[in-house]
Amino acid sequence: QVQLVESGGGLVQPGGSLRLSCAASRSIFSIYTMGWYRQAPGKQRELVATISSLGSTNYADSVKGRFTISRDNAKKTVYLQMNSLKPEDTAVYSCNLYIYSTRDAYWGQGTQVTVSS
Repeated sequence: QVQLVESGGGLVQPGGSLRLSCAASRSIFSIYTMGWYRQAPGKQRELVATISSLGSTNYADSVKGRFTISRDNAKKTVYLQMNSLKPEDTAVYSCNLYIYSTRDAYWGQGTQVTVSS
């Protein structure tokens, strides 16, 4: 089992920045992908960004150039730096871990991001 704990959400004005963190309860010693997904009211959950254990990253078109996903293996933490935030970025952001060898998927509890003036 792996627990994921997110932090860093909040209220920010348009054009502002936030950094989300997702800390895993233990190290993962196999190939995995960690990522951020978001769900706005009345909409389906969508992928925001992912990073693999091999270092490759993937972004939704809507956040390319504004968001950056990164990781700190020593801290077992993945970050999502969000710049130039827009009202349409308002959503609950959830962290996901997928371990390929066991096909297990884990989710964090979610953190609210609200972009509003």
